[in-house]
Amino acid sequence: MNLEQPFKLPCGAILPNRIAKAAMTERLANKDQFANEKHEILYKHWASTGSGLLITGNVIVDKRYKEAAGNIVIENEDGLDALKKMTKAGTSNNNHLWAQISHAGRQASIFSTFKSIAPSPVKLKKLGLFTTPREMTKLEIEDVIDRYVNTARIAQKAGFTGVQFHAAHGYLLTQFLLPKTNKRKDEFGGSIENRAKILFRIIKKARQVLGKHYPISVKLNSADFQRGGYNDTDAFFIIKRLEELGVDLLEISGGTYEHLDFMMEKYERESTRKREAYFLDFAQKVRQQFNIPLMVTGGFRSFDFCEKVLEDNLLDIIGFARPYLIDKEFPQSFLSSKGKLEDKKLNVNIKAFTDMAEAGYYDYQIHQIANNKPLKPNYNPWIGLLRFTKNEMMKGWF
Repeated sequence: MNLEQPFKLPCGAILPNRIAKAAMTERLANKDQFANEKHEILYKHWASTGSGLLITGNVIVDKRYKEAAGNIVIENEDGLDALKKMTKAGTSNNNHLWAQISHAGRQASIFSTFKSIAPSPVKLKKLGLFTTPREMTKLEIEDVIDRYVNTARIAQKAGFTGVQFHAAHGYLLTQFLLPKTNKRKDEFGGSIENRAKILFRIIKKARQVLGKHYPISVKLNSADFQRGGYNDTDAFFIIKRLEELGVDLLEISGGTYEHLDFMMEKYERESTRKREAYFLDFAQKVRQQFNIPLMVTGGFRSFDFCEKVLEDNLLDIIGFARPYLIDKEFPQSFLSSKGKLEDKKLNVNIKAFTDMAEAGYYDYQIHQIANNKPLKPNYNPWIGLLRFTKNEMMKGWF
């Protein structure tokens, strides 16, 4: 196996190669929360550079609880025509384009709402940007399940060639999975079987609606970096059930907004750093027990190592994110050079603001592409932070 070899998913769909652009929040939607011309430009460009799979940033199921003020929201078919234009552009190179479907839960910032909801009223402590959520009622849980499935249905109708349910990085489904954020005493709390019930029901209903030949993926935290009682046993229980439910691709990641392991290199263990990819150790454990197709994103920086991982059958798909915002021609340039990628070192020295400044820097690069402009590698991350905050305020409050 190699990076340019096609991969057939269990549902029968074929990815033209083993390279995936992992989800990165675009924040390009206007107040209508619809896709627009900027999404078309962005995804047409990314389609043109050779990835087999493109996964969008958060597509939100409920406009009241967004991850960012500029998220696309799919609650009904009002924005369907705009979505169709986006998917036509994003699949223009015979590649796949999947919608990452999400609900922010307690990670809906004050730019989105002052009345967030979550499995339990556990506040996210991050720079004062989040309020204490209200515990969801059972009726609200049922509503959320239906919203995920409905958003997936509309995404399929719009031309997305697959969907990914986001159960990582501290979003609502993760909040149900983690004992730290799920203190419920009913059938959605307590044991891992109960905590994962919402995720399993979404996948089961989605499969019934989308059909057996439509790709369904899940993004799930590994147990490596989690605080609060989520361990290997819990993760393996979930993965076993995902395999039984016919999930076509499991993307392994990690972290929450409080512990940004999916962004911050400082959380790497020495052994993992030597192996190059952040979550590969956990993926190997999964591979030993399950046959579910695997994708890992983060840390792959040399062509030879990517090829070695595929050759050894450790993974099926290799995900990249920031390289798309450092080299505008990635991955085409990577495949041509067969060399190594260089990470961008940002000069951000105030710990409390590091991840937001970095987010501001990369958010700016996404917007450069979406405006048909060149990347600006020397852009100041502190200006990015100010710009990012201003945009969230203007779209969220005014």
